[in-house]
Amino acid sequence: MQNQPTFVLVHGAFANSFSFAPLQAELALLGHRSVAVDLPGHGFEATFPAPYQAPQDLEALAAEPGGIRGVTLADNAARVIEVLERAKRNGPTILVAHSRGGATTTAVANARPELIDRIVYVSAWCPVDLDVNDYYAQPEMADVDAGALAAALVGNPAELGLLRVNFRTADPTALAAFKQAFAADLTDDEFRTFLNTFQPDENLDVGTSADRAQAATWGRIPRTYVRLAADTSLPPAVQDRMIREADVLTPDNPFDVRTLEGSHLRWLVHPKPAAELLAGLAQH
Repeated sequence: MQNQPTFVLVHGAFANSFSFAPLQAELALLGHRSVAVDLPGHGFEATFPAPYQAPQDLEALAAEPGGIRGVTLADNAARVIEVLERAKRNGPTILVAHSRGGATTTAVANARPELIDRIVYVSAWCPVDLDVNDYYAQPEMADVDAGALAAALVGNPAELGLLRVNFRTADPTALAAFKQAFAADLTDDEFRTFLNTFQPDENLDVGTSADRAQAATWGRIPRTYVRLAADTSLPPAVQDRMIREADVLTPDNPFDVRTLEGSHLRWLVHPKPAAELLAGLAQH
């Protein structure tokens, strides 16, 4: 088993390790080990305030402190590095990032490239020419519904020191916006089930220009980008732009590009194609 890689899975915003359970089951059945990381303030470290329960008290929820306040991208990177250091004792590691987890993964690869044998971005942020937030102003993001989360935003992020979203809302407009943005090709039951794995709070820090992909470190690691063809929250045009920018940064080590059908979340709910793709990368 020494040459068998360990997949280290890094979740996106408002998510946690729990959402990787179906994918991990498929990987295990294909003979592969994996570990899903909970970034600081996620998973069983998350804050679920009492006013978030039913019946909800949105006024109280808007003022309730959250444990993720003050968590930084550097904190996220340190958590992943700790896991990679332990996993590396068992052989190669393949670091797999989804969505906002790509920003953390890029920072990790900048800092400790020797811990990673391959990076896999699955419709994940890979900031190269711009900071993550600045990509939202680019033409490739023009069709993204910037208000998908805004309708259910609770409290003032500046005062709370975090982003808080009421994923337990019954507002049909907000739920429709969520589904369209992240899971348009899932059934309503699948969508609501996934929504119930989300936590209400997310940290504010997605890094600075210092956390963009760096050629000397990040750029020497073999890397794969798995495009999600029907993603409407991180559209293929943005995914392709980041791939192009990365390939210009390190032309001698371009992305290996793959494509899966489906929305931002479908690959986690129906993970067999993704597991087979990842298992194939483990043979490289």
